[in-house]
Amino acid sequence: MSVEGMSEADAANELMRLARTIAKHNRLYHAEDAPEIPDAEYDALVRRNAELEAAFPHLIRPDSPSALVGHEVAASPLSKVRHEVRMMSLDNAFSDEEVEEFVARVRRFLNLPADAEVAMTAEDKIDGLSCSLRYENGKLVRAATRGDGQVGEDVTANVAHIADIPQELKGEGLFDVPAMFEIRGEVYMAKADFLSLNERQAEAGDKVFANPRNAAAGSLRQKDASVTAARPLRFLAHGWGAASEVPAATQFEMMRKIAAWGVPVSPLLVRCSSSVDMIAHYRAIQQARADLPYDIDGVVYKVDRLDWQERLGFVAKAPRWGMAHKFPAERAETTLEAIDIQVGRTGKLTPVGRLKPVLVGGVTVTNVTLHNRDEIARLGLRVGDRVVLQRAGDVIPQVVENLTRDEPREAYHFPDHCPECQSEAVNEEGEVDVRCTGGLICPAQRVERLKHFVSRAALDIEGLGEKTIVEFFGLGWLESPADIFRLRKRRSDIVGREGWKDKSVGNLLAAIEAKRTPDAARLLFGLGIRHVGAVTARDLLKRFVTLPVLREAAQKAREGDSDAVADLLSIDGVGPVVVEALGDFFHEHHNIEVWDDLLSEVSPPDYVVETRASAVAGKTVVFTGKLETMSRDEAKAQAESLGARAAGSVSPKTDLIVAGPGAGSKLKKAAELGIEVIDEAAWAEIVRSAG
Repeated sequence: MSVEGMSEADAANELMRLARTIAKHNRLYHAEDAPEIPDAEYDALVRRNAELEAAFPHLIRPDSPSALVGHEVAASPLSKVRHEVRMMSLDNAFSDEEVEEFVARVRRFLNLPADAEVAMTAEDKIDGLSCSLRYENGKLVRAATRGDGQVGEDVTANVAHIADIPQELKGEGLFDVPAMFEIRGEVYMAKADFLSLNERQAEAGDKVFANPRNAAAGSLRQKDASVTAARPLRFLAHGWGAASEVPAATQFEMMRKIAAWGVPVSPLLVRCSSSVDMIAHYRAIQQARADLPYDIDGVVYKVDRLDWQERLGFVAKAPRWGMAHKFPAERAETTLEAIDIQVGRTGKLTPVGRLKPVLVGGVTVTNVTLHNRDEIARLGLRVGDRVVLQRAGDVIPQVVENLTRDEPREAYHFPDHCPECQSEAVNEEGEVDVRCTGGLICPAQRVERLKHFVSRAALDIEGLGEKTIVEFFGLGWLESPADIFRLRKRRSDIVGREGWKDKSVGNLLAAIEAKRTPDAARLLFGLGIRHVGAVTARDLLKRFVTLPVLREAAQKAREGDSDAVADLLSIDGVGPVVVEALGDFFHEHHNIEVWDDLLSEVSPPDYVVETRASAVAGKTVVFTGKLETMSRDEAKAQAESLGARAAGSVSPKTDLIVAGPGAGSKLKKAAELGIEVIDEAAWAEIVRSAG
């Protein structure tokens, strides 16, 4: 389904599914070195998530893939290392237009003239395992994998066996090495070495690796460094992390210095002066891709000037100054063998296509979402049709064409009753989705809501997974979220059931008890109130601090209290749909019973947002006039990082106005209301002095 045609409920549901799916594949890829899908399919999932978040920013989840890098380090014999500077990921582009927009976005953020040159570096994006090398006084003292970006694994002993990684950097004159410098890059295995390794593995009856990236990751993350020594690993640097000094003014110059110190960098690294040059280099690398000695999956662009990189900063998991231009995905044909219907926690009936297994770019695809009734009709899909799959675009894998729609075959009839509870299934006015009308009498909805409540983005109760929820629900032990906290009374019933021992039951109950003082925003999100996503839940709690105060505001708004409505609508990302959904939720007796029952078992503390200490923390700031040293986006980003709220209009709630030339009527209103006004220089001083 296109983003434009989606309801907020659909978007929230799909974002939830994407978060779970992407988290699973992150774990398989980064923590277990056992990916189940190719990079293009993973990228498409992330891309769909980004599209939905751009269209529905108030639905962004706490566990959003856009805010996560890699995956937490799994149980491992290797010790953990906390990165001094977080190892970030990159946002992706898939078209020339997106690359051009990336350059334009950088220009806008920096407030540059339309004809100003924005130089970029461009290099091939190698498909390997990210690694950070810390050198002190020129000597390698530690090497660590990326992990989740903040904590990785110590592989110092292992990289000692990689010839490309020097134990001591060489520097002289202009190329002297700083006292401390972290070089970051990719550990990889060349294509030829990979084939030879797999031949040896097969001959010895050992594990055969799926691809060079898996082979490199499995070889580097060994407890026994002698195993790593026997594997042909290589390394290419692409940047740096913590440093006592960065002895260059540009990305390109710094990479030349790293190469001069004896660490390999990509031979395809160039400096481009325009998006035309960037795209031309992308085409050249794409053309040469098959002949390169190692696997790549795209081209990476980075703003060349380091002072601009610093100004641009980061958003969520990625820098604003970098972009990965990925290579296009592939297509394949197969047969649609069946259409199954799944019922979600909001009652939505989602059709899932069961496919004759087909290999698409190295992965076997057996299932595909068909989105909704209208999408099936649009494609004219019926069981037995020959279809074309694509691994990029909207939700992947996706059916993009029906090759046999003109063949005589019985049409598919979308169900008008829920397959789980047999209640009538209808589509509400203005919606394309068909929903079960059974509500909480529908077991699928009740189970899905409980799954959502304990999910990672909500209460994140370890050990209480989907299988356990279904098992305990079937036994009648779980009817509502509060029942989770009463499971301690069933300890003796749980012990002895298949798969449950005294220790595992103890661990589960301990995990549940640990959530009796949950984060209020997570608890609110976990209740599954329609249109209240993770980000909206946080925004609501930032304003109301406690759940009882939020409930009171929602109920007053439902009763027509104009002040309460205005208070809710003053929150960024909260519109009439959210206000109505909150009011409706607290108007229904059953929901209030669930709410009161839950709060009798848990005690969420006041919601507190951690920010940098600053003179404007907790205040509302308005930027007006022409800002001369920064763009409006950069100014708002600074305010939010200091714990302030950047508002667009002046009101009695405004605490501070930052005014540039041509401020106009807002200054007049500020004077009338007695609001403090400062200029850009004073604002810059507040930013500089923040803790």
